[in-house]
Amino acid sequence: MSDGPAGLRLVTNVTAFPSGLNTAATFSRRLMRARGVALGEEFRGKGSHVYLGPAMDIMRNPKAGRAWESFGPDPYLNGEGAFETITGVQSVGVQACAKHFLANNQEHWRYGLSSNLDDRTMHEIYFYPFLRSIEADVAAVMCAYNRFNETSSCHNANLLGPNGILRTNGFRGYVVSDWGATHDSASDNANAGLDMEMPGDYILIGGGVYGGIGQGLKTAVDDGQVSTDRFDQMIERILASWYHLGQDSGYPPLSFDTQQPDGTGANNLNVNVRTDAHTALVREIAAASSVLLKNNRIINSKGNTIKGLPAIKGVAETIAVIGQDALMPNLSCDGLNQCDDGTMDIGWGSGSNSLQHVVPPITAINIFLGNSTNITMSLTNDINEGVKAATRKDMAIVFVNAMSGELGTYAIVDGNMGDRNDLNLWFSGSDLVEGVAAVCSNTIVVVHSVGPVYLTFSDHPNVTAIIYAGAPGEQTGPAIVDVIYGAVNPSGRLPFSIADSESAYGTSIVYLSLGFPDINYAEKLLLDYRYMDANNITPRYEFGFGLSYTTFTYSSFFMSLTSSGYTVTFLVTNSGSVAGTEHPQLYIGYPDGAGEPKRVLRGFEEVILDVGDSQSVSMNLTIRDLSIWNTTSQSYICPSGAFTVWVGASIKDIRLTGSI
Repeated sequence: MSDGPAGLRLVTNVTAFPSGLNTAATFSRRLMRARGVALGEEFRGKGSHVYLGPAMDIMRNPKAGRAWESFGPDPYLNGEGAFETITGVQSVGVQACAKHFLANNQEHWRYGLSSNLDDRTMHEIYFYPFLRSIEADVAAVMCAYNRFNETSSCHNANLLGPNGILRTNGFRGYVVSDWGATHDSASDNANAGLDMEMPGDYILIGGGVYGGIGQGLKTAVDDGQVSTDRFDQMIERILASWYHLGQDSGYPPLSFDTQQPDGTGANNLNVNVRTDAHTALVREIAAASSVLLKNNRIINSKGNTIKGLPAIKGVAETIAVIGQDALMPNLSCDGLNQCDDGTMDIGWGSGSNSLQHVVPPITAINIFLGNSTNITMSLTNDINEGVKAATRKDMAIVFVNAMSGELGTYAIVDGNMGDRNDLNLWFSGSDLVEGVAAVCSNTIVVVHSVGPVYLTFSDHPNVTAIIYAGAPGEQTGPAIVDVIYGAVNPSGRLPFSIADSESAYGTSIVYLSLGFPDINYAEKLLLDYRYMDANNITPRYEFGFGLSYTTFTYSSFFMSLTSSGYTVTFLVTNSGSVAGTEHPQLYIGYPDGAGEPKRVLRGFEEVILDVGDSQSVSMNLTIRDLSIWNTTSQSYICPSGAFTVWVGASIKDIRLTGSI
């Protein structure tokens, strides 16, 4: 079993993949699955049987420390990311492990807080990505550290037992605990539905044993506290996944040098699982997940960009590259990434990956521009130095960031204990941008972040373009050069909303408590854009938003009844001047009285078009897509009445409307 969701860590010769949140920003099932396949190939190549991912923890609050590991606040998008990742990983014979089950949504107090939510909210929001994981035939599910409705997640029969939500929805694999997440006896955990405790009987460096489930479970079976039938079931579930994915023969040998209590030491070290195809895929996803938020383009008489994007090599004769985020990350932090210097390609903690092969922005910019441009560098976060570098330059590219990660035994970074303290850019990034924009009329801003951040500087007229690049993995530099200089037409879409206040999101992180807190999910179904819609809050940049270097038109809208629901069909045309990719999104509004948010995402597609080309797009609305969870019947039921169907380029940019 090996971390993590964005690639192997604590080993050599592996690829650092983009985060789950970046993958969601592609709005591309093709890239979601391709990333899963590539991850599976590297885990298999290293002899690791279980990929400890994907993470699918809903981004309940944008400051949540590990939200970047998952696919955002929307359950539908999160579910599709989970489904495609699992399908890709397991297609090459590696077990996927869906995590963290359930409602594991903040780092503070994670070892004992209770996530308290009602039955409908559980099914429609937090369980939905796990339901899609079950439909992908996921091999394993990892139970979380937190309590769920007052009972430990790994000792919760309502979640894990034969009549619990996992098994009654068809899960056939095994349940494994998060590392050290069991708070009860071996017999209690086993009888509640836990099949494997990790890390089990682990011999600590320097002596001592962590866990003790082996002897505890043996004693429980011998004493009759756990039946032999249940004990056999635990074994059968674990072995079934092993055999189902063909891991019983022809599997590559293990290639690790960590956590080996049997004294064998280093084993088959330094196997190289990196490939040119994986590197190219990381670069493609990093570019495809880059969201162009602002672009005030001005062209000269020759049609070349003189302000805004895409920049033309050599047109801006003098440029400044500003910000510590343009640098190589600190390699001394490899494995956990708990440092705050250098470019932010991934968050910190067990979900991080290898930094060894990161290509930072400044390296990629220097390679691309060569001697064609005079480059002035201010690779610190010092505002005065940044202003000095940007003065009298044709273009300034400012790199800013915001990090978060896992709490646990991992670092507290700049006073942030896993969860972010606020939604500000780190190191006074907004002030740096404002200072540079005051002296450079063509300021391009690149934001590397683990989630939403305040972007009030977008109002500044000299900030001509903003790219939200997220946590893009090791090809962060080449990918951002591809986007800035037009080799790639940006097509990323925000998998969350960006607002100007924390209150716009309707939830909070519990930082201080006299004991393990109860966190009541009073917002119910209203997360992110759902909450903003319900409270008439206009975000700065809405869910699903993203600009392009071209334009697209929508037409020929119609809907047809099918045996499983409805098919929504329409035409998308590239009406601009360059090839590009559009991501039409399908939203529905439920009948009055259904108790649902105003609009919810129920579909998206990737449409790649040359100039002037058109493509017919069909999206299916299933009966489940139109249904709500009924707590009385304990089933999904389609409410009666008229549904509204919207198709658009974002939740606010609606192009087509109909009703069923």
